[in-house]
Amino acid sequence: MRGRKMWAVLALALCTLVSCTPALEGEDLACAPVEEERLVVYTSHKQEVWWPIVKEFEERTGIWVDVVTGGSSELLQRIAKEEQSPRADVMFGGGVESLASYEDSFAPYISREAEAIPEQFQDPDGLWTPFSSLPVVLIYNTKLVGEGQVTRWSDLLSPYFQGKIAFTDPAVSGSSYTSLVTMICALGGDAEEDLHRFAANLDGRQLESSGDVLTLVADGTDWVGVTLEETALKRIAAGDDIAMVYPTDGTSSVPDGSALVRGAPHEENAKRFLDFTISRDVQQLVAEQSYRRPVRRDVEPAEELADLEELLLVDYNVDWASQNRENLLMSWAFFLGGEEEA
Repeated sequence: MRGRKMWAVLALALCTLVSCTPALEGEDLACAPVEEERLVVYTSHKQEVWWPIVKEFEERTGIWVDVVTGGSSELLQRIAKEEQSPRADVMFGGGVESLASYEDSFAPYISREAEAIPEQFQDPDGLWTPFSSLPVVLIYNTKLVGEGQVTRWSDLLSPYFQGKIAFTDPAVSGSSYTSLVTMICALGGDAEEDLHRFAANLDGRQLESSGDVLTLVADGTDWVGVTLEETALKRIAAGDDIAMVYPTDGTSSVPDGSALVRGAPHEENAKRFLDFTISRDVQQLVAEQSYRRPVRRDVEPAEELADLEELLLVDYNVDWASQNRENLLMSWAFFLGGEEEA
């Protein structure tokens, strides 16, 4: 508890610092330092995740960080479009298979902290740097669904839940794409057929924000949903009328990560930031101030989290998920009756 309080005080102090260093896109740059002391980070993380990390990095290094926020797919598309004249230095956030699917936009980098990271959370080619491990879970409204009615992925294919499932567009949300691939692996059937059946049970409806999954299940608009362990536990702790289950037919714990933009204007600063995100201090912060699982061997996850060894984990192949992303999203868009996002 002492460690939690220490980091809480630190985070509060960092968030209230009066500084000439803005961390939000569009703020006054009148007092910005020279280019050698700057860094541009694109992030899909919520502010509560990136803010204390960015501010501490600024304090320790003196590097000015300009943060641009958005959905993971939106930012990845932006990085690809800026390929001829990169603006970003780092993409911070997004499932690693989504990062890998944009491999031409990133440059390999093996962090100096890599020895502390288990092999299962590393890319051997250094295309991405892991940040946290995020199991996929199912949630349900405790007032509308009884305990035991939702235990596995196959339950989401039941006519009983047709039109009452909260699921985010996987072309917009990296975590939703991870969830979709996890479901395919867990069901173990024909991928196209399983996609078709799940899409049909959504009644052609999907959400544009991953945060909406929790909101719609909590208020009873939807009865069940698919989300990440971290966000589910956070809302349960806040008192929402939801419960969480780890699918008994299998889940995944794929890391989200960061990547060095190819041709980054501030490459050395970007590498320092990537190192910082998996430093022991930051990973300890991740463990103590959120329900995220650290990726370092020498940092233990929060006591509230289930032991990964007790969960049935699917054989999630990041390379397969990355290489087949475009085809899966095209099939998904077709089954939903819409058009794939460009």
